[in-house]
Amino acid sequence: MKIMVLSDTESRSLWDFFEKSKLDGIDLILSCGDLNPKYLSFLSCFTKAPILYVHGNHDAKYDMDPPEGCICIDDKIYNFNGVRILGLGGSMRYKNGPYQFTQREMNARIRKMRFSIMRNRGFDILLTHSPAYKLNDGQDLPHMGFEGFIDLMDKYEPKYFCHGHVHMSYGREHKRLDKYKETEIINGYEKYVFTYGEKQLPEM
Repeated sequence: MKIMVLSDTESRSLWDFFEKSKLDGIDLILSCGDLNPKYLSFLSCFTKAPILYVHGNHDAKYDMDPPEGCICIDDKIYNFNGVRILGLGGSMRYKNGPYQFTQREMNARIRKMRFSIMRNRGFDILLTHSPAYKLNDGQDLPHMGFEGFIDLMDKYEPKYFCHGHVHMSYGREHKRLDKYKETEIINGYEKYVFTYGEKQLPEM
């Protein structure tokens, strides 16, 4: 299964210089948030692959103008051909506004997911906007990761953790690929394609 992860910055290759062939072979598209909803709607017109998304901290506009043809999986588990994807969007709360949460608020969201996780016998991909605490996150409050994501990986050992929020253009400390115990971590900034079940190799 080939999966495309998108986040934070619209890929010019997929929008300004789009060719339908660029989506050939893609089975699933995951958006980690902070993308123009019209961008996701545009992509949905040219692929049969489901486009699943969670909200980023700048996605208040989605409330009035959600991406058409796409599926929000915030606070849900979506099963695609046996692959279970758990969605938890948003960032650390640094000002008033939707899709921002304190550590305690995110932990409460995670607790509400326990029954769904148990019913699905775990999950395979954790899809979020923010990174996990002290794993590819920032030192400033807006870009700090959530402690609860560490707990989820410790307890359920998903195969992949896909996030955005920390742009790779911020500096070398923000990696494209990382690993935490048994979970491979992917920073979906702009665009990244991987094959589910294959080990991801660091980009040179």
